[in-house]
Amino acid sequence: MKKNALCSVVFAAAACGLALLSTSSRSSAQPAPASQPAPEVAEILTPKAAPAPRINGAKVFGVRPNHPFLFTIAATGDRPMTFSATGLPAGLALDANTGRITGALAQEGEFKVTLSAKNSLGTAKSKFKIICGPTIGLTPAMGWNSWNCFADAVTAQHVIDAADAMVKSGLINHGWTYINIDDFWEVNPRRTNDPSLQGPERDAGGKIVPNPRFPDMKGLAEYVHGLGLKIGLYSSPGPLTCGGCVASYQHEDQDAQSYGEWGFDYLKYDWCSYNSVAAASLPPPTNAAPGAPRRRPQIDLATRQKPYAVMRAALDKVPRDILFSFCQYGDANVWEWGAQIGGNSWRTTGDITDTWASLSRIGFSQAGHEKYAGPGHFNDPDMMIVGRVGWGPRLHPTRLTPNEQYTHVSLWCLLSAPLLIGCDMTAMDDFTLSLLSNDEVLAVDQDSLGRQAARLSQTNNLEVWAKDLEDGSMAVGLFNRNTNAQEVIAKWSDLGLKGRATVRDLWRQKDIGKFKDEFHATVPRHGVVLVKITGATASKP
Repeated sequence: MKKNALCSVVFAAAACGLALLSTSSRSSAQPAPASQPAPEVAEILTPKAAPAPRINGAKVFGVRPNHPFLFTIAATGDRPMTFSATGLPAGLALDANTGRITGALAQEGEFKVTLSAKNSLGTAKSKFKIICGPTIGLTPAMGWNSWNCFADAVTAQHVIDAADAMVKSGLINHGWTYINIDDFWEVNPRRTNDPSLQGPERDAGGKIVPNPRFPDMKGLAEYVHGLGLKIGLYSSPGPLTCGGCVASYQHEDQDAQSYGEWGFDYLKYDWCSYNSVAAASLPPPTNAAPGAPRRRPQIDLATRQKPYAVMRAALDKVPRDILFSFCQYGDANVWEWGAQIGGNSWRTTGDITDTWASLSRIGFSQAGHEKYAGPGHFNDPDMMIVGRVGWGPRLHPTRLTPNEQYTHVSLWCLLSAPLLIGCDMTAMDDFTLSLLSNDEVLAVDQDSLGRQAARLSQTNNLEVWAKDLEDGSMAVGLFNRNTNAQEVIAKWSDLGLKGRATVRDLWRQKDIGKFKDEFHATVPRHGVVLVKITGATASKP
C-alpha cells in the first residue's frame, strides 16, 4: 500500500441495494434516467450451500521439496464430516476429522490424488494434483489482509479474531486460506507518543523485534496454522515501511530467516522508502540547459528490480514456502518482469478505495496484462473492498452499491487476481458473506489453468471479458459501466467460439439455456452478468 491512505480521510457511507441482474432476452423497457437511477435492493444471488458434501477450492497445489506442507480440504456440507484421500504421496498424511494434509515431500514430482468428503448424506470426490517443485502459488492467494479495515491500529488480537471468523463464518470451507498482517506489526520510531509501537527495533544480533501489540509472532503463527489456515506479514525493502515502521533494508537475510522461524507463509513487500535508497544511487542532478531546473535521472529498471531480487534470494534460503507479493504500484510495468524476479504476484496499480471511480479505474485497466499471468505468478489489482472497511479504528459499510460489489468480485475472479478480503470479518452481514462464498464464482479465480481474462469487446462503456478454463469451458463477464441498465452482447465471434452452447449463470448457479452465435443480457447500472459457456467449439485453431 502507499500510505497516502494513512492521511485522515472521511468516508461517507452510502445506502446501497442491488438491482436484479437480468439475463433475459432483449428488453423493450426504457432504462431509468441516468440522473435518477432506480434504488437497488441488496439481493443475495448465491444459493445456500447444500447439506450434502461438496469439495471446493483449488484443484492444484504447489510445494517445494522438504518444506512444510499444509493444505486444508475445503468442503461444504453438514458436519460431522470425515475426509480421505487416495494416491497421497509418501511423506504426507491426512487428518480424517479436520481434512488437513500435512508433512513434507522429499522428491520433486506430480502426484494425482482423489480427495473425498463424507457425511450422513453422501460422499463427494474431487481430483487434486500436488506438484512438488520450484513453483508455488499455482493459483491466486485467497485470504484476508488487515489494512483496509484496521490499518495502523492492527493488533495480534485483530489477527486472531480474523482467523477465528474465517473458520466460524465457514469461509475456510470455500477455499479461503491466508490471514495476512499488513503494516504496523513492527516498531515505529516516529510514533513516540504511542507506547504500543515503541521498543527495541532489533535485538543485539540484528534480528527484527515486533512491537508490543504483537508479543509472540511464533505463537500467533502456530495459532493460525492450528485452525488449518496460513499466515502472512508485511515489510518494505527500504529502511522504513510506508507507515514509518522498521523495514528490511540491509537486513533482508535476517528478516527472511525470522519470518521462516516464526512460521509465516506470505510476504507483502512494499516499495515506499526504498525511493530514498534508489535516489542515492543515481548520479547528481544536471542542468538540461542554462537556467533550466536541475533534473535528477530517472530510476532505471535494474534499480527498481534490485530490492525484490535481494529479498527473493533471502527467501530462497529459508526452508519454508513463503509466497512473495511485490507491492510497487505497477511502476516500470512490473507485470512484464515480476515473474522473472521471482514474484508470485505484483501490484499493478496504486491503492484501491471503496468507490466506483476507484474500482472501475483499477479493475478495467487490467486489459493487456493477461499474457503475463499464469500459475505461480499473477497480476494483483489490490485488495477487496466489500463489507465493513475504514482504514483505521472507525469502520463503515463499503460505499460500493451491491451491483458494484458483484462487479468487483466477478472482475477480480476473471482476472485471476489474489483475493484478499479487506473488511472486518467479525462483522460480515449475510450479503457480504454471500459474495465471498459462491463456489462457482470462486472457481473461476482458482481455475488450474491460471489464465487471466482478456477484454474482448468494448463499446459505449459496455465490456465483455473472457477467460479459458481448464475443463474446456469459458468464463465470460458482461459488464455495464453506464449509469442505467443496458443490453450487453457476448458474440461467439469475439469469443472465438462457434456452434450451440450451454450458458450458466454463475452467481445463481443455474443454467440459463442453450444459445447459438451470441448471448445477450440486460445488465444493471455498474453491474455484471457472469456466465460459463460450455459445449461450443473453438472457431480458431
